[in-house]
Amino acid sequence: MRYAYALTTAVILGGAATAMTLNQPAGAQTAQNEPGAIQAAAPKAGAPMSFADMVAKLQPAVVNISTTQRVQVNSNPFAGTPFEMFGAQQGGQPVTRQAESLGSGFIISADGYVVTNNHVISAGQRGAVVESITVTLPDRREFKAKLIGNDAQSDLAVLKIEGANLPFVKFGDSSGARVGDWVVAIGNPFGLGGSVTAGIISAVHRVTGQGGAYDRFIQTDASINRGNSGGPMFDLQGNVIGINSQILSPTGGNVGIGFAIPAEEAQPVIATLMKGKSIDRGYLGVGMQDLTDDIADALGLPKDRGTLVSRIEPGQAAEKAGIKQGDVIVKVGGKDVTPDQTLSYLIANVTPGTRVPVEVIRDGKRQTLTVTVGKRPPEEQLAQFDPEDDGTGPGGSGSGSPDAMATASLGVAVTPLTPQIASSIGVDASKVNGVVVLGVDPNSDAAGKGLKRGDLIVSVNRTPVANAADIAKIVTASKSAGRSSVLLYVQRRNIGQFVPVQIPG
Repeated sequence: MRYAYALTTAVILGGAATAMTLNQPAGAQTAQNEPGAIQAAAPKAGAPMSFADMVAKLQPAVVNISTTQRVQVNSNPFAGTPFEMFGAQQGGQPVTRQAESLGSGFIISADGYVVTNNHVISAGQRGAVVESITVTLPDRREFKAKLIGNDAQSDLAVLKIEGANLPFVKFGDSSGARVGDWVVAIGNPFGLGGSVTAGIISAVHRVTGQGGAYDRFIQTDASINRGNSGGPMFDLQGNVIGINSQILSPTGGNVGIGFAIPAEEAQPVIATLMKGKSIDRGYLGVGMQDLTDDIADALGLPKDRGTLVSRIEPGQAAEKAGIKQGDVIVKVGGKDVTPDQTLSYLIANVTPGTRVPVEVIRDGKRQTLTVTVGKRPPEEQLAQFDPEDDGTGPGGSGSGSPDAMATASLGVAVTPLTPQIASSIGVDASKVNGVVVLGVDPNSDAAGKGLKRGDLIVSVNRTPVANAADIAKIVTASKSAGRSSVLLYVQRRNIGQFVPVQIPG
């Protein structure tokens, strides 16, 4: 089985809470799900005869969201084969094409703030660029949307359309949701337009194993398919208690296991994004392993109580606090670490800079360490770097990043060295700096000199480099001085050497 983002089948497929209130001036339009307006329409407790009256009130606030994207497509017919070089020699250069993606969302204010999933409005693949976002209401009115804020880890985004007296809905209290409660999902599966499905809550606080601050979902058997992403999940009072986000499916279609981001988790993020601010989360700086039966047995510990530390990131909060590889972290801030309350969830929800007690078991003995929680780095820095991935396939690093473009003159795409990447390529980030090669143009002199993905460029012309801009600056200065080459110091694992690379004319 695999997790699949519930997006439409289009050219591109995606994959401390405080309540937020929107103060409306006197005489302003009321929410579509205002208690007085919805109670008469909502089905009574128990098995409802029909959801029709309730849906009629709610559906006008649920919208279709589409994006237009520009993406580079490799026109080399031999790409990915041993004959790729032949195709390149025949002029098989990448071409730019248009693509689209579709999803759902809902309006949360009469002046046009719209909530959806981040993956609905993000580029569908590496190197793609989102050119425009369109919001279409059920009455077929179309609006060009402005992205106010988005957050990849929570998979939430806030858009703004220019309108007045728009239909909108309000959030409810998802903390009161119970397994077995009826729920209604409204969205745009497969681009069919407004569709309604109903079911019950199958589980609350469902952990899917993805980790992080938001790996707690409402699970439902209400049909959620590709294109439902970003749409609302309503309770029988017409309140939004979840945002449909993912499905678990072996085929990509609905099999009765869908997941929604609980309103209690989403509201603080949405409130922050509406203010134009970013989301700061706690970070410990450790590699983690579940305490499986055999690991727990080997350590003489009970299973499902704690997380084994497999790696310590240099210079991060865990190392500074004295946490060591092999420690089993069992409590954070007095809260037990369990499969339903994971270490990553607990730490990510701690405000960076906060000092918290962390209880560990080391060599069979319990001890408590005080950790000053760090700030979680951007997701792209945390992504595991695979030296064997050439970046040309789906999810690859590709050549569309700014760092890739900045070093195009040498035919080398690079990214700054991070502790995570350093661990992947076998170097010590506390002892060496530089930029890591993401890919090399096979027609470049750099490729001829043997540079490849995963190499670490420490310096250029004996000047240390930390990013692509540093390299570009040195290359430009060398060309101005009439030089035809630059001298790179390249390290592969623990072996380094100087490599002269020609500057294309």
